This record gives sequence, structure tokens and C-alpha cells, in this order.
Amino acid sequence: MTVHDPTTEVTPQRIVIDDPTPAGIAGAIGRMIRNGELVPGDRLPTVRDLSAQLGVSPATVSYGWKALSRSGLVVSRGRSGTFVADGAIAPDVPRVSRTATMARTHGSIGLDLSKGSPDPELLPELKAALSNVAERAATTSYHDHPVVPELGDLLRTRWPSKAQALTVVDGALDAVTRSLQAVTRFGDRVIVEDPTFPQFLDLLDTLGLQHIPVPVDRHGPDPDAFARAMTQAPTVALLQPRAHNPTGVSMTAARARDLARAVRGTRCVVIEDDHSGAAVAAPDISLGRWLPDQVVHVRSFSKSHGPDLRIAAMTGPREVIDRVTATRMLGPGWTPRLLQRVLYELLTDEASVAAVDNARAAYRSRRAALVEALADRGIDVGGTDGLNVWVPVSDERNALIHLAANGIQVAPGDPFIVEPQRGGDHVRVTIATLRDDVERVAATLAAAASGNQADFYPLR
Repeated sequence: MTVHDPTTEVTPQRIVIDDPTPAGIAGAIGRMIRNGELVPGDRLPTVRDLSAQLGVSPATVSYGWKALSRSGLVVSRGRSGTFVADGAIAPDVPRVSRTATMARTHGSIGLDLSKGSPDPELLPELKAALSNVAERAATTSYHDHPVVPELGDLLRTRWPSKAQALTVVDGALDAVTRSLQAVTRFGDRVIVEDPTFPQFLDLLDTLGLQHIPVPVDRHGPDPDAFARAMTQAPTVALLQPRAHNPTGVSMTAARARDLARAVRGTRCVVIEDDHSGAAVAAPDISLGRWLPDQVVHVRSFSKSHGPDLRIAAMTGPREVIDRVTATRMLGPGWTPRLLQRVLYELLTDEASVAAVDNARAAYRSRRAALVEALADRGIDVGGTDGLNVWVPVSDERNALIHLAANGIQVAPGDPFIVEPQRGGDHVRVTIATLRDDVERVAATLAAAASGNQADFYPLR
């Protein structure tokens, strides 16, 4: 790339920044570079001049400049100034991990309702599937198709919408990560639900992407807020169509249609994370029904068939799926076909299908029991499906401590909230292993939510 010799510095007025935070500044400059508004060799405004223009401290601008520098988008030449670099490399944006904060523990734990994992006792038995696969197991070639044909054919018949291409990857988060890498670049904007899965926010930070939060109501992402977010030209909308983590909300068909209407005619790619799959009873829904060429739909089999299978399937536009497949060949290559054949056995074996049906009913019953017990105590938690309940509390930190003092660990709500001032205090309670003692747990949760320690009922 040719570097021109600038004769004048880019003025602060030329830099349009609507989010004067370090990430917002870095994202705005990144987009201007990508769009050609700033070209290699352009000299950026000084930290002092831009901070005065934006009304922020020089340190704020400096942090944004450092993020750009680490990403390879700009280069400092000492007293000469900071210049747009000749080329760019993958970003390395420093961040505070929300995921790590979920590992906090207060006191001795008797009942762990914090993990979001399925009940091991409800997973289908693997012995028969492994035995059937072993009878005809064979090591295959590097050059075989990455998806076992019979599994691919079966999945296509069960998908919520038609898609151009399908592949299998190592879990839902792997699918989301690779989808984002395939369609975004540093500084791009991504719509996320608020609250949302903490790993999504860590992932966006890692990739140098800016999130646009959209609140979730009882039917999914708020359509008016989503439409406003679409005016900011996001590259991706990252959604959870059913059993939303943490709230348990499942999107209705009407809501999905409204969101699809807002996306239609744009270049935005919708990435849908159906993380609980067959473990939930809500109807399978996808914006791909209305936007078949703009939707990447991901379905995980971890909660329904076993976390250690590490398998998710994803469909989407052929260009996106081909990119994902090509980049995987530079790393793991493919998801082991032996594991894919095990999944196929589990999806077609009558006993395994019955076990998943039983698990789905059990989770629905356990969630309903806790929701009802909390409602009896004046706490409305909403949501209809999934392994989690999103419980409002008066003070999150105190609630966590008080619950732990009574032998219960739940997940803190703060890592899930994109905009804390709008979300309020919550805790996330996983119901997967809540097989009994629901009334006692609900009473302790209600006491923790109100902050009234006198009402606690210790677990025995």
C-alpha cells in the first residue's frame, strides 16, 4: 500500500466520535480507517487537541490511541505525532474479563446454582451410542468432508429455516466466535441484548468491536430499541432466540418478524445462538425465516446431550460458512467425525431421544416450580424456558453474601448487564440441579432479594 506524505494534520473537527470513551474513540477511528476516510500516512490530532474537542480528559484519548496502536492501525512517531499505519493486524484490546468475575465465591457452598450447566443425571446414556459407533469406527482422511453426511442431512431436516450452507464446530461459543471473525473488523458495531451472556461481551472486547445494547422484554429484544440501534449501521446483531441467558425469555414469532423487518435491506448479519437447543420446550425460531441470506443460526447440543461432546451446528450464507470452514482448516481442521457419529446415534436412538424429552420436561417443571414459589413471595422473575432464572434483588453484593451464608451459590448479575444504570441488581439462579427443596430455596432467595436477613432459612 502506498503511503502518502500528508501536508496537514487531520483536524479534531474531522473526527466524528459519538461515544467519547477509550473504546468508542478507538472504534470510531478504526471505522474511519476501514471506510477510507483516513488513509495510511494521515497524521491524527494530538491527544490534547482531541480531548479538548470531545470534552474528555487527555488520558481517555490516550487509552484509545494505545488500543489503536496495539491493533496495528496507528503508529506513533514520537514528536512527529501519531499516524495511520500502513496496514492493520488483529487487535489486542486490554479488558476486564466479565467471565472471570462469575467465579466469585462467598463462604462455604452446599448448593451450587451458579454454573448454568445441565443436570448430569438427565443426560442421555452414552454407552449404547459409543458401542454402535465403535462397531463401524474407522479413521478417515484429512480430505473427507468436515461434516458427517448423515448428521448433516438429519440436521437440515430439523432446522428452523432454510440455509445455504451448514457446518459443525466445537460448541456454540466457538460458532459465535468464528462467525464474528468472519464478518466483522476492528471498530465495527454489534447489537447485543441487555442483559446478555458475559462471554459475548468479553469476546467483543477481544475483537475490538463496539456493542450496542438493546433491552429485553418478555418477548425478546425490544423492537423500538432494536430499530434505533439499526440506525447506527451495526455489522452484526447477536441474539439468543430462545431460553435467553440469563432471563429465560424465548422470542415469539411476531417479535422475530419485527426484528427481521428492521434488518431487511441492510448489510447487518444476524447471529443467533440457540445455546440450549433440545433442552428447552419453546418453539424453534429464527429470523432466517424472513432473512435467509443474512442469518447465521447456531445450535448447541451441550445442554441436551452432554457438554463434553463439544458440538454445535451452524448454518448461514455460504460465504460466511465457507470462511469459517476455511479458517478452521488452519487450526483444529474439523470437529472429530467420531464425535459427530456419536451425536448422530444420540439423535436417532429411541432411548436417547426419550432421555432428552424427559430432561426437557424436568427442566421446565423445575423452573416453573421455583418461579411459582418466588411469585408466592412477591418476586416476579419472568421468562419461560431454559436452565436459569433471573432474580431481581435490592442489593446484589449483599444478596450474594447472604445466600452464601445459607449455603447457596448463585451467579452475580453484574457481568450480564451491558448498561448497569439501566439493568438494576439481579442474580442468576440455575435450576438444572434443583431437584427438591424448592420452597426452602425460594424462601432464602426472597429474603436475600429483600435484604431482610431475619427471614433467612438455612439449608440443611
